[in-house]
Amino acid sequence: MTIIGIAGGTGSGKTTVVRRIAKALPPHCAAVIPLDSYYNDTSDLTPEERRAINFDHPDAFDWKLLTEHIKKLKNGEAVEQPTYSYIESNRQKETVHVEPKPVIILEGIMTLHYKKLRDMMDLKIFVDTDSDVRLIRNIRRDVVERGRTVDMVLDRYEKILKPMHEQFIEPTKKFADLIIPWGGENRTGINILRNYIEGIVTEV
Repeated sequence: MTIIGIAGGTGSGKTTVVRRIAKALPPHCAAVIPLDSYYNDTSDLTPEERRAINFDHPDAFDWKLLTEHIKKLKNGEAVEQPTYSYIESNRQKETVHVEPKPVIILEGIMTLHYKKLRDMMDLKIFVDTDSDVRLIRNIRRDVVERGRTVDMVLDRYEKILKPMHEQFIEPTKKFADLIIPWGGENRTGINILRNYIEGIVTEV
């Protein structure tokens, strides 16, 4: 089994990179684990308290559960991946059944932050995209999918996203084996990565 970690700032194009890699692999060869599914369970908090959480800080994630699940997958055991609602700022009752696959892709803003998890990865990737482009993508996504206004997105970017990116996400670039500038738009970089992963799968 090959564990691949893909990190990068919000709106950097990580999901597009993952989708194109997974699409190029043989059917049912890869399982994608979104880091966002492993936000802490906040059922004991009020809605106001949940909305006050800084979800762009490492403390917002359940690293212990995620690490346990990756270990189980490596050992050939299936896991029940949590699901998360951005609208409710909490986990949902539903889970996603994930079977072990030859390739496990872990994707999220801080995928390369937690050392115990990072040490389990065979390949570490950082998707590096200009901050202006990431901001525009955030505005488009959050207004359409998460019910936020443009002013809300800009305020959150200035107060949370930008400082958290500089403090916790950007520094993890040094752990990457491969940096892909411009995310999904970098077809050459994605093709090189895809060919490399296909070679690993063929060897297995």
